Amino acid sequence: MHWIDWLVMFAVVVGIILYGMWKTRNVSSVKSYLMGDRELSWWTIGLSVMATQASAITFLSTPGQAYNDGMRFVQFYYGLPIAMVILVIFVLPIYYRLNVYTAYEYLEGRFDLKTRSLAAVLFLFSRGMAAGFTIAAPSIILANIMGWDLQTTIILTGAVVTFYTVFGGTTAVSVTQQQQMVVIMLGLVATAFIIVSQFPQEVSLADAVGVAGSMGKMDAFDLEFSWTERYNVWTGTTAALFLFLSYFGTDQSQVQRYLSGKSLNESRLGLLFNAAIKVPMQGFVLFTGILVFLFFQFTKPPVHYNKSNLARLEESNTYRPKVENIKQEFDAVFKEKQEAVLSLISAKKEGSKTAVQTAQAKVMDLNGQEKALRSQVGELIEGYSKESGKTLEANDKDYVFITFVVNYLPRGMIGLLIAVIFCAAMSSIASELNALATTSVIDIYKRSIVPGASDVHYLKVSKAMTIGWGALVIFFASFILLFENLIQAVNIIGSLLYGTILGIFVVAFAFKKIGGTPVFISALIGEAAVVFIYFYDRMDGVEDLGFLWLNPIGCGVVVLFSFILHGLIGKK
Repeated sequence: MHWIDWLVMFAVVVGIILYGMWKTRNVSSVKSYLMGDRELSWWTIGLSVMATQASAITFLSTPGQAYNDGMRFVQFYYGLPIAMVILVIFVLPIYYRLNVYTAYEYLEGRFDLKTRSLAAVLFLFSRGMAAGFTIAAPSIILANIMGWDLQTTIILTGAVVTFYTVFGGTTAVSVTQQQQMVVIMLGLVATAFIIVSQFPQEVSLADAVGVAGSMGKMDAFDLEFSWTERYNVWTGTTAALFLFLSYFGTDQSQVQRYLSGKSLNESRLGLLFNAAIKVPMQGFVLFTGILVFLFFQFTKPPVHYNKSNLARLEESNTYRPKVENIKQEFDAVFKEKQEAVLSLISAKKEGSKTAVQTAQAKVMDLNGQEKALRSQVGELIEGYSKESGKTLEANDKDYVFITFVVNYLPRGMIGLLIAVIFCAAMSSIASELNALATTSVIDIYKRSIVPGASDVHYLKVSKAMTIGWGALVIFFASFILLFENLIQAVNIIGSLLYGTILGIFVVAFAFKKIGGTPVFISALIGEAAVVFIYFYDRMDGVEDLGFLWLNPIGCGVVVLFSFILHGLIGKK
């Protein structure tokens, strides 16, 4: 990067960190550290909730998802506004009435200590693993840009965010997320304008979007029901609804954000603000990925977006000739496709249906050839990885956006976009570490290990727990290889555990006669069922059940067996 980009990046990131440290310079009690004295306004809550979910993975991985799969992923979020309304009406009043630090405190009063502890442990495991992905995402960027070792970069990134979180607690997390969201949205809007300005002079935004639509990239509403399809309207409004109810209603990283509000009404408004803004924001992030895809219809893209993988192949006497042959063929296909895309645009302007169909068929055929050549490079990478004993990931989806940012944005904008991704990383990781520490201290340490100690003692332990979780999350991140896509990997981990946690809370809220022992046993059964279904379904290498359906399955099993066991052993 140019020195101007480094200056912009450090000015934005360091400025936000210093602001957070200044705002929290007087934090002296465990309540202030963990809950921020419950003084946040609704817009701070709304932005904080949004920023907590919108991690660096969102801005690194989601555009790559759109580049490959179009707008379909936005359907995943269609259940989010429904979940927000349900939580605002039924759940928030209970949390505020009981004046809890964590969502899991409620479970002890409703059930017993073992059920509270089980839910807390399930959360700690799921959020700890997910936080590993959150740290890995920006680390991939730095390693790619600077040529640093990925493991070292993960350690440095995690250490910086851990220090920032330890210093200020939940208030530092929440107050800085306002500035972070502003930087994020400004960066994305500026990027979109720059991409459009670099289209060929004769190609308008409408022309380009028309091409994307012809190539199936603009499909945001798939009404066909399918158990195997990950993203359609039905999975978004039913299966994903359970995921969002659990994430926003029982995951401490989110509960802690809105329990820091000045009042119940402020927290309600904050969640409703998130309900109104989140889907359009996510759609815009995906649309940015579509714009990157369109940019590379007119500008030759690399045959593989992870340049370090290509460098390894080109250093090998065995693989270099094969890569060069693929590159030559790829260049020829791109030139032909570029002409075909321009012909498609011309045919659309002329209004000739036959010409449009002919041009569209040619574009799709050439696009298929391009994908096949990319797959060949992926096969070479896998072969090299096996022969050399070095772990290389053939999937390059998560490198698409950062490749565009580093190579095609003007000076200054590169630094701003890197700052955008780091702001998202800081906000999400800090929220996760803060929530992990809070749950560890309040639900485990203070309740079962050292009850009755002083406030100063618990404040010190909270900071120590933050450091401990920071180290553990760095450890998790160090062993993470790129999944099919980072954003999907995070949601898969959540789907393996959130259904069970939600089932516990559904029984707690809705079925007052069922006691702790039946729901505790049912939760163990539910979690075992979800894990078994997930891995059994994939034994043949084919996914017959979309992972989002694990959320209602886990919840349903817990509720069903709670009724059955309640009938057998009664309320205990």
